[in-house]
Amino acid sequence: MRGRPGWIVVLAAVAFFTMMHSSSAQVVALGASSTAGYGLAQSESFPAQLQAMLQAKGSATRVINAGVSGETTAQILARVNSSVPQGTRIVILSIFMLNDRMHGVSPAAHRANVASIRQQLGARGIRIIDATGLIISAAKAGMLQRDRLHLTAEGNRRVAAGLVGSLR
Repeated sequence: MRGRPGWIVVLAAVAFFTMMHSSSAQVVALGASSTAGYGLAQSESFPAQLQAMLQAKGSATRVINAGVSGETTAQILARVNSSVPQGTRIVILSIFMLNDRMHGVSPAAHRANVASIRQQLGARGIRIIDATGLIISAAKAGMLQRDRLHLTAEGNRRVAAGLVGSLR
């Protein structure tokens, strides 16, 4: 019994510091269907594939998929704080105009919402990585589903591979 309280304190300290380390290594992928992995198994989205690639390299970095299919930039902006928890160091953004256009949002309002998203993240000291170019590149390479809008699993793999080197 005498040694038990000491071990409990040691285990609690180890658990606390492990939790602090994992939350400080957090990455959030924020966007709509291109982030969520629309039309694919959850494991085939680029955030899930990025997580797997990082783990294969021995990284403890956690990647959270905060993509919600169909959302406009105003909806993404409204959930920035709830979708990007404290301890997040990096946000991977992939925000396109399509959903805004379908809901009658002007290009100027789209740009303003994206700027506000970036401003909120920047004010929290969060580094932003824009995945838009990688997604467009995969789409131009023909890695699209039948809907001709969303990336295939291979396209998402290509995006994830392009992001791996950006996370440090």
